[in-house]
Amino acid sequence: MNIEPRFLSELDPAPGTPLISVVVPVHNEAPNLKPLISAISAALEGIAHEIVYVDDGSSDATPQILAEAAETLPTLVRVRHKQSCGQSGAVVTGVKTAHGIYVATLDGDGQNDPADIPAMLEAMRTAEAKGPRPVLIAGHRVNRQDSNAKRFGSRLANRVRAWALKDATPDTGCGAKLFRRQAFLELPHFDHIHRFLPALFIRAGGQVVSVPVRHHARAHGASHYNNWQRLKVGIVDLAGVAWLQRRWKVPQIEGRDE
Repeated sequence: MNIEPRFLSELDPAPGTPLISVVVPVHNEAPNLKPLISAISAALEGIAHEIVYVDDGSSDATPQILAEAAETLPTLVRVRHKQSCGQSGAVVTGVKTAHGIYVATLDGDGQNDPADIPAMLEAMRTAEAKGPRPVLIAGHRVNRQDSNAKRFGSRLANRVRAWALKDATPDTGCGAKLFRRQAFLELPHFDHIHRFLPALFIRAGGQVVSVPVRHHARAHGASHYNNWQRLKVGIVDLAGVAWLQRRWKVPQIEGRDE
């Protein structure tokens, strides 16, 4: 999908400033790095962008491969954690490092398709035209290429979250998301925040728009999570986010001096 040139020119604040930063957290994903970097570059050709890879303490060849890629790709920005802090910690580091007006996040395993980012940008343009509320564009994997057990676990988790948090999002676990960088930085940050972004944007007075996205089978390596691991941390996290929701009301501004 082509983004309207007017939309791009209105949002780019200065020459050389990226419209969008693609943040990719990775931990021991060496075989998946080059294919995904190439796919992101191809998907965003003609759109001012940067690619921010956050190496979350990898012990494989990830640092070396990213260094090699950066030598020939000036849009690639690398950050490395001394030790692993988890996916959410890597996402937060990536967003803080980014320079774009918007940030798109992708999982580093190559299962998200960067070709969906232009459509997500278009959905953002449409949503923001309706008002000043913060907007989260959330990918919805309509044809997931995962095991039956993983799909079942995700469906159950989404239903429980929707019941407890009223986040009205069919696929909160999808790594493909798009938001304004500043809106994300104003959210409370904690471990596993990436699984609760819809609820947190709603808590901030924003809206969530789900967009169908493609999903590919993992080409290399294995998932770093399983259903039992997600369940153990998910129950505590769910209670914490529910508490955050109850402890905040969005101020309604009637007027202010300029």
